[in-house]
Amino acid sequence: MSTENKSKKVKENPQVAARKEKLSALLAGGVNPYPNQFKPEQSLLQVVQRYGEVADEERLAAAEVKCVGRVVLHRHFGKLTFATLMDESGRLQVAVQRDHIGADLYREVFRKVEVGDWLGVEGSLFLTKTGELTIRVNRFQLLAKSVRPLPEKFHGLEDLETRYRQRYLDLIVNPEVRDLFRTRSQIIRLIRHFMEERGFLEVETPMMHPIPGGAVARPFVTHHNALDRELFLRIAPELYLKRLIVGGFERVFEINRNFRNEGLSTRHNPEFTMMEFYQAFADYRDLMDLTEALVTHVVRETHDGSLKVTHQEREIDFSSPWQRLTLGESLVHYAGADVHQVAERAYLLALAKEKGVKVDDKWDDGKLLLELFEALVEENLIQPTFILDYPVSVSPLSRRSDTNPEVAERFELFIGGWEIANAFSELNDPADQADRFQKQVDAKESGDLEAMHFDEDYIRALEYGMPPTAGEGIGIDRLVMLLTDSAAIRDVLLFPQMRSSAKGS
Repeated sequence: MSTENKSKKVKENPQVAARKEKLSALLAGGVNPYPNQFKPEQSLLQVVQRYGEVADEERLAAAEVKCVGRVVLHRHFGKLTFATLMDESGRLQVAVQRDHIGADLYREVFRKVEVGDWLGVEGSLFLTKTGELTIRVNRFQLLAKSVRPLPEKFHGLEDLETRYRQRYLDLIVNPEVRDLFRTRSQIIRLIRHFMEERGFLEVETPMMHPIPGGAVARPFVTHHNALDRELFLRIAPELYLKRLIVGGFERVFEINRNFRNEGLSTRHNPEFTMMEFYQAFADYRDLMDLTEALVTHVVRETHDGSLKVTHQEREIDFSSPWQRLTLGESLVHYAGADVHQVAERAYLLALAKEKGVKVDDKWDDGKLLLELFEALVEENLIQPTFILDYPVSVSPLSRRSDTNPEVAERFELFIGGWEIANAFSELNDPADQADRFQKQVDAKESGDLEAMHFDEDYIRALEYGMPPTAGEGIGIDRLVMLLTDSAAIRDVLLFPQMRSSAKGS
């Protein structure tokens, strides 16, 4: 035996070793520990719903049930064993008597069943002395042997690092986590139905782009061997969805993943879920109304008709109408800026110095205004608030305002201090878009890794004519966080990205 194998044998968890010994004994006795023929006829919840209120012993004894579940608790009393099974729907107790199933089967097979194993059981029902509904097992089959023990029953799985890295274990021992992801699925289903009811067509666009675009972000880069070309995981589907508007679809949406090569935080994961949608013959104010209706619908459906949600001990009221402020007005309202000077560069520089906000002299007025907003205002926007009319210089894909060409017809939605959505009336002037792309290229050449590339094909598409259009992206993960009282984005992602760990398995 090699030194490496000896080392592994010494380090093996003694509980794992003991379970493997039982597995070997089952195999030696001719028992298949991983069969695939047992088919349940009822879920555990269905049994409880049908018989949970029945007190007639004869009716219970006449019932025939066939269920499966993972053993999460068992108690041996000599010739009798009580076990608790758990399936996706709930839990139910079973009772196995040695004299009922046979001494050999009880001793050689059932006594080797442990917490974590999957069982299939058939039998009738009875009530224990304490009134607990229980399956009296006539036949059973071991369906999957667990060779790793579950976390200690009194402590569950509390270590966040382990919960995120081993989500399967988190789901087994923390039923509230399963409930959270059911709610996430419900939220996405509600959004999809809402959009479809309003005539939007769900589409799928490429995940690998020859040119990254649609957002100001740093992309992931990969290489396609057969084509021998560099490709980028998409940072946004925007430019492809707008190509569809050019092609004649007037309302489209997509719910899917985006990828951005940025840092990890409580609100950021390198891959995340967005819904983007585009509506022809609409502007950004139409989308504010639509967004307010969409989100309030989802809140009402997931919170038993209420529009008040508690997130991290703060109450958020989604009742209409939601607050609407321009970027400048928000600085006046939340940062104490002077309403008469908030558009002046010298005043904004002085405000930054007063508030301790670091600025770069290379920033234009629009970038300066945005940085002050993010530093002084954003975290204060707890109640749903639309911030609108962003500077054109920080909105490279947005349509200019007809009344103020320095301002874009754009809004962002903030709830709980987080950006939830970004939307604007779309720029459909190909010459203006080409000029803004070029400015982004210039910024990239000056060292801005998040600046956009020049997308010639998108300009070509605009030259064929895109009708007046408004578009929006909504962060699904952050919305789920708000509606499930989750503090971190990792809580609402089944398998979040994690930093490398030195811990063993």
